[in-house]
Amino acid sequence: MIRQFELVERVQSYDPDADEEMLNRAYVYGLQKHGTQLRASGDPYFSHPVEVAGILAEMRLDTSSIVTGLLHDVIEDTPVKLPEIEQRFGKTIAGLVDGVTQLTRLELQSDRTKQAENVRKLVLAISRDIRVLLVKLADRLHNMRTLHFVAAPERPPPGTAPPRASGPS
Repeated sequence: MIRQFELVERVQSYDPDADEEMLNRAYVYGLQKHGTQLRASGDPYFSHPVEVAGILAEMRLDTSSIVTGLLHDVIEDTPVKLPEIEQRFGKTIAGLVDGVTQLTRLELQSDRTKQAENVRKLVLAISRDIRVLLVKLADRLHNMRTLHFVAAPERPPPGTAPPRASGPS
């Protein structure tokens, strides 16, 4: 896991004016809020947001994007609500975190009847601020890099058909 000072140094290496205090506050806040949560690998859950922030730093994104990477799962996976993020980190960060959270919720909705609405919301989120999509893509990239820790779904034995969904076709 990338340590706090290493992340700050990475960002400051390409952006000497980066808000070090904000990066440090977001790191500590995310670490505290995710607490003892664990990933499928057994690693502390906070290692994921830190790695997402690291990917964003590799892309040389701004401080707000890095902070959003550190906080992107706080609303979804902890009791924290958006107003608290806005109070502590400002309207811009809160808006970015909310945008990433909304994209995550879109991923979880898969009914065909919702697809058009999902696409509309995705386009709207991207048009508001492209950084929302960049954080979400970094999130997905890190999840893909750690996919080997997730158990594969059970498959039917060879030569048998998978169960059919019930209901009208």
